[in-house]
Amino acid sequence: MKKKIITGSIVLLVVILVAWKLAGNKKEIDTRKQRNDTAAIIIPVKAVAVRSDSIVTSIQKTGNISPFKEAKVFATQSGNVMNLHFELGSKIKQGQLLAVMDNKTALIDLQKAKLTAAKLSNDLSTYKELLAGKATTAQKVKDLQQDYDNAVSQERIAAKQLEDTKITAPISGVILSKDVEAGVFLSPGTQIATIVNAEKAKIQVNLSESEVYHIRQGQQVKITAAVYPEHEFTGTITFISPSADESHNYMVEVTTGNNGEFMLHPGTFVKADFMGNTGRIATLIPREAISGSLDDASVFLVKNNRVELKKIRTGEQVNGMIEVLSGLTEGDQVVVSGQINLKDGSSISLSK
Repeated sequence: MKKKIITGSIVLLVVILVAWKLAGNKKEIDTRKQRNDTAAIIIPVKAVAVRSDSIVTSIQKTGNISPFKEAKVFATQSGNVMNLHFELGSKIKQGQLLAVMDNKTALIDLQKAKLTAAKLSNDLSTYKELLAGKATTAQKVKDLQQDYDNAVSQERIAAKQLEDTKITAPISGVILSKDVEAGVFLSPGTQIATIVNAEKAKIQVNLSESEVYHIRQGQQVKITAAVYPEHEFTGTITFISPSADESHNYMVEVTTGNNGEFMLHPGTFVKADFMGNTGRIATLIPREAISGSLDDASVFLVKNNRVELKKIRTGEQVNGMIEVLSGLTEGDQVVVSGQINLKDGSSISLSK
């Protein structure tokens, strides 16, 4: 019986070894077959050479006019408005008196503060003389000195409160809004007017990454407006944002004079021409060569009858051609037809 068991075990072991060997051979055969099948697939594609050519760059953007300066005027303390010295549309100079608040309480407070300070000044002088004759203590003089310093501070505060009853213009310009009338009671922080200075005008526009690298601060910009079709304004780039927003755009500010015969009012739409028609040499490929979006662009680069999926950085689009900022050089061949069947490393044949 024991002999039969040993014989059976040996037979079972031989069967298992043979099955394992056959399975390994089949896997190897299947792998070789798959490789051969993959190597045998040759995908026909069309390709073109990357070329350098002259392109004309024109950066024209639409923006609207905003005032050069704008300031809102607020009451700094509570009280009734006694007098207003402006109307809607009034031309105002910086520092000009706009409104006078009820100042009776402020005047009384200032008079009290002055009397207190004067009395303490006399007392301090008297006690300093007494201290010289050893008729009082140094601590008494020190306390009076402290009281006098506090009174002087209170006098300055009262004088400032009286001055704040006169509201003046923070900038020169024109009254855009009149928010109060004489006789009304105001709380601190209540807006009484808005002043805009339109002697200059600002235009804010957004430029793309490829556009912003072609301009510089201080550069002149041609400004045109539909309201003055025969007139052309000249602006200057006064600000270029150092960082892009979430859409990869850069905010650019153009300033132009606005005190001549052709006034541009805030809110007017204008066109800003940054470069006119400027020619330059660029590396170009057809739009059809791009796989994916322009923000995350790739191309299939032809190398020795195979393709390599290559990341590139794109620039402007000109007449169906895409500017390549990095990733390719002139003379490289890129696939323009048949990409749907390709992957990195695919074998290809070029068709005409």
